[in-house]
Amino acid sequence: MKFLKQTLATLAIAAVPLTAMSAPAKVMAPGGPGGGYDAAARVPLQVMQQTGIFTDGFQVTNKGGAGGTIGLAEFVRTGKGDDNAIMSMGAILVGAIITNKSPVTLDQVVPLVRLSLDTGAIVVAADSPIKTAADALQAFKFNPGGTTIAGGSIGGTDHVTAALLAKAVDVAPTRINYLPYASGAEVVTALASGQAKIGISGLSEVKSYVSQGRLRIIAVSSEQRLPGIDAPTLKESGYDVVIGNWRGIVGAPGMSKAGRDMWLQRYAKLHASPEWKKALADHGWDDAYLAGDDFAAFLTKEKARQAEVLKDVGLVK
Repeated sequence: MKFLKQTLATLAIAAVPLTAMSAPAKVMAPGGPGGGYDAAARVPLQVMQQTGIFTDGFQVTNKGGAGGTIGLAEFVRTGKGDDNAIMSMGAILVGAIITNKSPVTLDQVVPLVRLSLDTGAIVVAADSPIKTAADALQAFKFNPGGTTIAGGSIGGTDHVTAALLAKAVDVAPTRINYLPYASGAEVVTALASGQAKIGISGLSEVKSYVSQGRLRIIAVSSEQRLPGIDAPTLKESGYDVVIGNWRGIVGAPGMSKAGRDMWLQRYAKLHASPEWKKALADHGWDDAYLAGDDFAAFLTKEKARQAEVLKDVGLVK
């Protein structure tokens, strides 16, 4: 009888659902506070707390620089085998690994989910004489060195957008006077101080500054106009450029299958919730959900695609 009781107790422990194997999450955001990677890390977990999907708390570490590769290196170094360690990432990090020839790559982490797509916005200071995308690109065409462009990291989505626009007006991408920053907030500061004439950033990162009257959006990089945004697309403005910055989550190197399944369950429940749909709308993100093996396959293709684009626009050899 004693043996039977011990056996039943053991089986009961084994049957505890993965969601009960909880602990506070250790989250790496490979960018500055208030930036896109920071929001991609915090907002999903905040919604999980709100909806009761995951309520054990989380701590975010911000470590920006070199397009996210510094944060990635720290995550790989400190997170090995930790089922509760995750990191936000996205298209910018894929490009930064290529342009920085980073020895630490996404092959060392566990792909979990792609969550959102952030449309790019071409912005200027509220009092700028530049009124349209055509104004901006004509200024750039005739004086590329004097028409400074502020955006995210070298080789990231913002930089690639600038390079594609340069090509659209027959200017070599190598002539761009591009100023890289760790977050959209710093891009705003550069525009407000006159250090930069044009800014390129994710729409979600600049929306609040537009609402405050500090910035104007002169174009967006989506395929079609966006609801609530009083600005044409680049295509509509005569420049065949459509590009966006997807963001997602990866797990620590050596994350167990149980840990991976646990996080996939959490993000699946998040994606199905009306609270997440509201969060997407509130932040100006498009739903780009892709999970598990599908996300891993997408990453493999995305690495090859970005390497080709970066070579095509002259940002890597």
